Amino acid sequence: METAYWDREKETLTGDALETLQSKRLKWTVRQAAEVPFYRDLFKKAGIAPGDIQSVRDIEKIPFTTKKDLQQGYPFGFLAVPLKKVVRIHTTSGTTGKPTVVGYTRRDLDNWSELIARNLTMVGLTDEDIFQNAVNYGLFTGGLGFHYGAEKCGMTVIPSATGNTKRQIEMIDDFGVTALHCTPSYAMHIAEVAEKEGTTLPSLKTGMFGAEPWSDNMRAILEEKLGVTAYDSYGMSEMYGPGAAFECPERNGLHIWHDMYYVEIIDPETGEVLGPGERGELVVTPLVKEAMPLLRYRTGDITMIMEDECPCGRGPKLARLTGRSDDMLVIRGINVFPSQIEHVLRSIPEVGDEFLVYVDRVNHLDEMTIDVEMNREFFTGELGDLARVQNKVVAALREALNLRTRVKLVEPESLPRYEGKAKRVVDRRGDTI
Repeated sequence: METAYWDREKETLTGDALETLQSKRLKWTVRQAAEVPFYRDLFKKAGIAPGDIQSVRDIEKIPFTTKKDLQQGYPFGFLAVPLKKVVRIHTTSGTTGKPTVVGYTRRDLDNWSELIARNLTMVGLTDEDIFQNAVNYGLFTGGLGFHYGAEKCGMTVIPSATGNTKRQIEMIDDFGVTALHCTPSYAMHIAEVAEKEGTTLPSLKTGMFGAEPWSDNMRAILEEKLGVTAYDSYGMSEMYGPGAAFECPERNGLHIWHDMYYVEIIDPETGEVLGPGERGELVVTPLVKEAMPLLRYRTGDITMIMEDECPCGRGPKLARLTGRSDDMLVIRGINVFPSQIEHVLRSIPEVGDEFLVYVDRVNHLDEMTIDVEMNREFFTGELGDLARVQNKVVAALREALNLRTRVKLVEPESLPRYEGKAKRVVDRRGDTI
């Protein structure tokens, strides 16, 4: 399949021309970041001024930014523009209850939809396609991001969101949907329900899946069951949202749009910058973000810059992500940190100090079960009391995580104790699909 271009000139910039544009945009981003108190302090502590950053070759003078930094700026501490210029707010999960807040100006939203339009055009979608966007709308960035990008391409967009899977399948068949965007686990669920409903979803031809890790084995199963060509999508709210990087028809690594992002790979332990072909933590500096500029943001995602040039002409690619440098879990497209769970449990007096998280894949969907010790003072053994505490814990976790979890109450002191770092998570999903 030959690749198409939304903006061939920008997408295929390489060499000196790309470095010149990146350097120009980095200088603007550094000046924009200087409007944020955190970065003014960061520059002062590092002994640098915005004028010291003249090109991308100077970027290593700038210290890293972390998710913890963003959370400490809650809610609007990282905005570089007055709040009246922010036309939309999204949030991501926080490790201790407070989310990371991301603001967007009109220009930011236009840049973001431009990125999505590039992605969709790159995989062969046009204004002839009917696009079903089966991801959460709202504070999750995937819904509206892909929605506006698909509209920019001229596609007919169906904002189906998630849930009511039989209705999703009915719309695919009745409306002749040709392109589907959702998490890979939800795509598997759609395929399973469609089989029970007796339809092969014959109009579908393209599937775009992201927001959670998925394997090449899962790709093969999705393609067989849904009859699509499946493409991987990567991004995070701090980078605008999903779609910051995307597979081209080669489907061997993801193109991150180098005119809008400067990427580095570092050793997560030492912070040393690694070369192409060396796997480490992805560090991203967005080059066009107006409301919330970021400098050398540590994503926590493990990948590498691939050494081979892509035949499509879009320059170096990122390898598909293989894990995290921290303890973040991705459950049905939602980021969950064990520290979030701990924060919730510590606020409930009826539960004890220890908990253990089990993650399984049931009927192609991620399920999280949490074993929670009871506080001995409240442990009566009465079924009514246990049910009340269980419901209280489930409700508190759902409110904090925006995720349904199973909670199993266990006797005091029945879970393992550790002298070193506690093992809080048992991920049993494996890589079977």
